[in-house]
Amino acid sequence: MINKMRYFFEKYGFKVSSRLADRLGMRVSSIRLFFIYLSFFTLGLAFAIYLTLAFIVKLKDLVYTKRSSVFDL
Repeated sequence: MINKMRYFFEKYGFKVSSRLADRLGMRVSSIRLFFIYLSFFTLGLAFAIYLTLAFIVKLKDLVYTKRSSVFDL
């Protein structure tokens, strides 16, 4: 069973970029480079969104302070 699973992943899981390049008529290296750039872009975009949200929350905490009583005005 493990050999069947391994054979399945070797047959259909690997060589994705080469099959895609054959289908699109491009070079394999350009497809692989595109996937590498895309992964760095998505990771960087998620990190930028995280930093932006952290900045907004920090800014909200600085502007809006909860007062404990009416006399704190």
